[in-house]
Amino acid sequence: MATGSKALANRILRGLLIGAVLGVVVLFVGERQPAVLDGARQLAVWVLDPLGQVFLRMLFFVVIPLVFVLLCGAVLSLGGSGQLGPIAFRTFPLFFLNMAIAVTIGLVMMNVVRPGERMNEGTRARLMADYGSTVHAPVAAAANTFTPAGVVDMLMPRNLFGAFVGNRRDALGEVLPLIVFAILVGIAATQLAPDRRERLREGLATVAELMTGIVHMALRLAPYAVPAMIFSVVVKAGVDVLVALGLFVLGCGGALLLHLFGTMSLWLRFLADRNPVETFRSMREALVTAFSTSSSTATLPTALTVARERLGISEATSGFVLPLGTTMNTSGSALYEGCVVLFVAQVFGVHLTIGAQVSLLLMSVVTATAVAGIPGGSLPLIAGLLTTFGIPPEGIGIVLGADRILDMTRTMVSVGSDIVTCAVVDHGMSRRR
Repeated sequence: MATGSKALANRILRGLLIGAVLGVVVLFVGERQPAVLDGARQLAVWVLDPLGQVFLRMLFFVVIPLVFVLLCGAVLSLGGSGQLGPIAFRTFPLFFLNMAIAVTIGLVMMNVVRPGERMNEGTRARLMADYGSTVHAPVAAAANTFTPAGVVDMLMPRNLFGAFVGNRRDALGEVLPLIVFAILVGIAATQLAPDRRERLREGLATVAELMTGIVHMALRLAPYAVPAMIFSVVVKAGVDVLVALGLFVLGCGGALLLHLFGTMSLWLRFLADRNPVETFRSMREALVTAFSTSSSTATLPTALTVARERLGISEATSGFVLPLGTTMNTSGSALYEGCVVLFVAQVFGVHLTIGAQVSLLLMSVVTATAVAGIPGGSLPLIAGLLTTFGIPPEGIGIVLGADRILDMTRTMVSVGSDIVTCAVVDHGMSRRR
């Protein structure tokens, strides 16, 4: 992570702490002077909440174009590169499996710990009164989604643009059709003439850069919007929200480490025929770099060196799998997205059925792939996922300040998973030779 990004992340974290502390102070004083608490709540409604909404709406603006151009561009680049040989057919299923397992671990952790439910009924009732207008109806509408006809309609609605434009609010209907459409356009674009294909790729990259610029504008508001939103939530709901956030950080962090040192150890032992302890010891330099920089891209040169010189992985395999994994095999981000959505759902009392959580798993995998390498790019998609599942998107403000705490860990998990996947692919290719 660049110095400016570190400074911004630290400012956001400080803002979270300031907003939380001020909120607790107001609650303490408000027990003796109710007028103070009433005034703080009026300040939240008339000043702080609108500031938070400006920040969130800037993120919402870029959801649709960002998802489309990143997914379409990724499919176009892969299909036009001629790299869909034996290595690719071994690599892509492992990427998907790795991220799916990671999200599953995260969702199971959130369902077991249930950090968002660690608050009393009065607190939840106040949250529902403030934000409950968008809750439950979309989830209830999803009850009949998981039938064969329902799945087709969910993925390919009759009115494509009506699925994600306007006031449509049925669950799971806003992002999935866009994902399917982007993939189809990308596949069709691979059949264009080389010069036209290149112009399209450049155009998609330009739009992605523009959308990323809007995300950066929003992030410049974050040091002010985050304390405003967390202060507003605390004075309205009480300190229970802070307790829930602490448990979320512990649960999500534990799930990330379990995936890296649990799942990946099994992969090393049974799929790559390597000693997990020795392999992780050899990977230490790359893991430390990823943890300290919070950037998979910045860690790539170190990861390539570790794979080739410390683990003896062939240049052909490491040269294909690791650069591709930096943008597509982001298991840490996928796990984090699933955890955030389920945590905020628990905070607002939104029950996600098993079917809805399966859909959340798939969408977390795909969207994490789409936003890899884009600074702050996961924020609008997490907000979009919250809206898709009928969860108040304002809830992202609860976790945003703690993002810095988990960012380094999830980057380390993604990089470690890339190297392990590379070792598994190389083992399969060596047996093929």
